[in-house]
Amino acid sequence: MPDISIIILTYNEELHIERCIRNAQKFSKEIFLVDSFSTDKTVEIAKRLGAKVFQNKWENNYAKQLNWGLENLPIHTEWVFRLDADEYLSDELIEEINRRLPIISDNVSGIVFERKMVFLGRMINKGNVKWNMLRLFRYKKGFCEERWMDEHIVLTEGESIMWSGYFVDDNINPLGWWIQKHNGYSIREAIDILNLEYHFLPESDKQITGEMSKDADEKRKKKQRYANMPLFWRCFYFFVYRYVFKLGFTEGKEGFLWHFLQGWWYRTLVDAKIFEIKKASNGDAAKMKEYIKKNYQINI
Repeated sequence: MPDISIIILTYNEELHIERCIRNAQKFSKEIFLVDSFSTDKTVEIAKRLGAKVFQNKWENNYAKQLNWGLENLPIHTEWVFRLDADEYLSDELIEEINRRLPIISDNVSGIVFERKMVFLGRMINKGNVKWNMLRLFRYKKGFCEERWMDEHIVLTEGESIMWSGYFVDDNINPLGWWIQKHNGYSIREAIDILNLEYHFLPESDKQITGEMSKDADEKRKKKQRYANMPLFWRCFYFFVYRYVFKLGFTEGKEGFLWHFLQGWWYRTLVDAKIFEIKKASNGDAAKMKEYIKKNYQINI
């Protein structure tokens, strides 16, 4: 078995956690949950399957929770894989890890994989941007950058390479849950985009290096170009680009709902909150922070 520990952050994931752990057992020595005091059967199921559960209070910050795990879990393996509870690896990727990791070069500290999305039971292959993510990295040689959205694992030393296998994001909660979750995401995304213009968030004090950081930097540049486009019109353009030009329309009803909801509705909701915050604060960064704290209970 490869010398890998899995870290899964959880809160009320009883729908997904058994599938996730049984998948992780195929390519790892140890599985750790950093749980935020779940009130369902998440912890019970995880312990029954042999995972080690540690509790840490959620502070509305994914990166902070993951970095707490990296600093406090009793990890003894050479490698760490960061996995969400609603994710699992394809058989092809598991085979690739088992075959290639034991003979990997010493100068490689991180491995990038493609993430594929399943929505309403259908894998969406057309219309999406490529979601390439660094998820497997040498212990003590990577951390999660602290951002409001689109956090990446970045390396402190060594280089990263990309393998051909993919992992899957397959959340089986009902659509209403997805909508509520993305309503929550939208204010964080709005803060991230506003910060590109007003620079009211502190910069990370950790040096970001490595190939995956270049990829993350390119994504930041794309977000900056998106942020420079006219409010609301950019949401419509993004949907048309995905659904028409990238052939999202070939993915059936599930594809339409995915690209409409994630590519247009969600982006419009983000822009609506940006519009709301700017209008309420008259473009004053200090007033923006006060408004966000008062109305969204987020202290920045």
